[in-house]
Amino acid sequence: MHTLPRLAVQRSRLTSLRTKSTKVAPNHLDKARDFDPFELHPVIRREATVIPTAQKQVDRHTFKRIESLPIPGTKRKGDFNNNRPQLDHRAAVLEAQRCLKCADAPCVKACPTNIDIKSFIQCISTKNFYGAAKQILSENPIGLSTGAVCPTTELCAGSCNLHAAEEGAIKIGQLQEYATRTFLQMGVKPTRDPSLSDIDWPIALVGAGPATLSCATFLCRLGYTNVHIFEKQSVAGGINALDLPQYRLPFSDTQQEAQLLEAMGAQFHYGQELGKDFTLDSLKQDGYKSVFVGIGLNTPKISGPFEGFGPENHVWDSKKYLIDVAHGSKGTPEQHSLPSLSGHVVVLGVGDVAIDCATSAFRCGADRVSIAFRKGFNDARAVHEVMQWARDDCCDFVPYSEPSNLHFNADGKLSAMDMTRYEQLPDKSYEQRETIKLGCDHVITAFGCEAGAEQEAALSGVDLNAWGNIDVDPITGQSSLPWLFAGGDVNGTTGMTVEASNDGKSAAKYMHDYLCTEHNVENDRPFLPTFRTEIDDIDISMEVAGVKFPNPFGLASAPPCTSIEMMDRGFQYGWGFGVTKTYSLDHDLITNVSPRIIPTGHRVGTNMTGFTNIELISEKSAAYWIEGVKFLKEKHPEHVVISSIMAGYNKDDWQQLAVMTAESGCDMIELNLSCPHGMGERGMGLACGEVPEMVEDITRWVVEAVPDIPVFPKMTPNVTNIRLIAKAAHDGGAAGVAAINTVASLQDPRADGRPWPVVGVNQKTCIGGASGTLVRPLAMRAVSEIARELPGFPILATGGADSAESTLNFIRMGADVVQISSAVQNQDLTVVEDYITGLKALLYICLLYTSPSPRDS
Repeated sequence: MHTLPRLAVQRSRLTSLRTKSTKVAPNHLDKARDFDPFELHPVIRREATVIPTAQKQVDRHTFKRIESLPIPGTKRKGDFNNNRPQLDHRAAVLEAQRCLKCADAPCVKACPTNIDIKSFIQCISTKNFYGAAKQILSENPIGLSTGAVCPTTELCAGSCNLHAAEEGAIKIGQLQEYATRTFLQMGVKPTRDPSLSDIDWPIALVGAGPATLSCATFLCRLGYTNVHIFEKQSVAGGINALDLPQYRLPFSDTQQEAQLLEAMGAQFHYGQELGKDFTLDSLKQDGYKSVFVGIGLNTPKISGPFEGFGPENHVWDSKKYLIDVAHGSKGTPEQHSLPSLSGHVVVLGVGDVAIDCATSAFRCGADRVSIAFRKGFNDARAVHEVMQWARDDCCDFVPYSEPSNLHFNADGKLSAMDMTRYEQLPDKSYEQRETIKLGCDHVITAFGCEAGAEQEAALSGVDLNAWGNIDVDPITGQSSLPWLFAGGDVNGTTGMTVEASNDGKSAAKYMHDYLCTEHNVENDRPFLPTFRTEIDDIDISMEVAGVKFPNPFGLASAPPCTSIEMMDRGFQYGWGFGVTKTYSLDHDLITNVSPRIIPTGHRVGTNMTGFTNIELISEKSAAYWIEGVKFLKEKHPEHVVISSIMAGYNKDDWQQLAVMTAESGCDMIELNLSCPHGMGERGMGLACGEVPEMVEDITRWVVEAVPDIPVFPKMTPNVTNIRLIAKAAHDGGAAGVAAINTVASLQDPRADGRPWPVVGVNQKTCIGGASGTLVRPLAMRAVSEIARELPGFPILATGGADSAESTLNFIRMGADVVQISSAVQNQDLTVVEDYITGLKALLYICLLYTSPSPRDS
């Protein structure tokens, strides 16, 4: 009798059960279960399928998930919800992990505020959203707004080295917006650098737009405590708050940025307009030592056919129209109603402002919207993504057209426009053709804005250029009046919100320089401080075996510590400690092969799962490392230097090397008893570290030779019971242990079977050591087991840590500090800033909201 396979038995029972049930209520069950559940299992096709096209057409419509066309604007009436593409948590982390983290990142060069984009994306990739926001806001105080409205295809994303890749450029703007929004949801207030003394010189800033908010923020960070902002509107934010519809930039976003500034001590004075409530001279007479002007251009450009007409005639200018839309859609204190549009609305112009007018017209009641402009699509001023919004809302486009006359009905309302059509000639000039009559119910002109006579009068006393803008030094933002600086639209050279923010930042620096010179005071802060909060005050230093570590992040005895110069650079970047590459006595010197470090796993780029290496110990002599450590301790006395040494099972060699090493002034000595390849054949490394008795002997020899220096034997994971090895080190007098070294492994051969990497003339490979995130579970288990076996025994963990979160998990398992290598090899030494800010943020959240008990490991 044949026994059916288990799966077949289960299927047979299911079929039998279904048959019996069907006999009871066939109609009901046929509807409830009209398919075999096993048909949903993955299948392997053994033959081609034959399904009629008519059936496939039905299937296609049945299972379709995406609309063929975008939702037309006519279906968005009254809908001012944010409909821009945005990232959620998962999408943000995955997108950040695509970044190449270019050393000389072109995206940074293209950012007007010079945000360290690769660093903030690095933080997002490790879920350190506070660190990302800190990087952004340190350079751009209105990072949330600019993340939402920046034309990134013309700036950072347009310079991304992945632009031509299949997945396209990194979504930098969306990542920036997500990181800053996530931080603001934390509700953490900014603070000033406590090391900077107060500066009480009164400063006045006119206008509360992007340039002013930026300038005032940096002045407050510099220590200025008497910063006053005068704004004619009832809210701060300028163009971001009152010229952009709610769906483009939520009102709450702009107000949160202003609240960050208020938390720094700046004072806002609303309802105060330059030229009416005060003048530049009156500010000076009131005792303000310096003034920054960051007002916008408020007079719309109106051409001949439109002069003398207004909203009552259904003729709108973009300035008034968008302000009414903003007030009506954002719920500002004014509580304006939305413009009431209907029928066919024509928008004249094809810049970003014109597109905002067109897309918001649908939301204000329009049934049809046309965008008319004198030139062709290739000359459109609107950036690609903004133009796409108009296409998505199903706006019509009328290129090569210019209005020449307006027609009104008996009620004085617009009914049509005469449009002159043009044709572009081969020499790029335009030739007038026919005139057409375009029926319409409303027209919105979007020809830009200018200073206007009223604003020029308000700016009397300072030199203006031919366009009525303040004439400023392009570097400093200083005007003809030494005490007056300007930035943003009012200087006539800024065309983007993010550029206005940069104007304000630059002006703050040079205003401070000017005031120090003017008051004959030494400038003790010739820099602009970065963004900080109380999170940055979290103390992450710790003491291990009597040695003070500034932070728990260290460079492991691996490629990042190949030379003294690399360790020096690591300390400059902020690594708390470093472990020298393992060195030996001269008679044990080695020569490394190349290539010797190979990525492993299926990932590519900066997120590889790990490495397999056949690298041996340092090729440099003990004398080199001893002199180098002396240099490091002299230059970086607050950082911990651990010297890693290796010898065979020979008491004299170990003690001689230990005594020589002690002369360097190192803080600790690590005994490499665990290198899994190459050195074991010499009776060193793993050959010593697998035997508890040998580990205890070697530890005792070194402790006897240098009793005043903490000794940490490095554990191998390539044993059945690591607790026995750690116990042997403890019994030998070790101050603690380092765990773990790399895991013995073999790299995948190439597709044709040839080994990789290869060594020697015969092109053979050998056992290597695996490292990186793929060994982290093994390292955590080892640390946990040692901590349980020897409670309170110091552990220097190493093995796959690549974020603040994974470092904290090692500490939860029983580690004191963590050594890192593969993550640095994946990227660069600057990742330590991500780890430091990330750990502080995690500890802050734990302290503030919850105190979970360490996992019982």
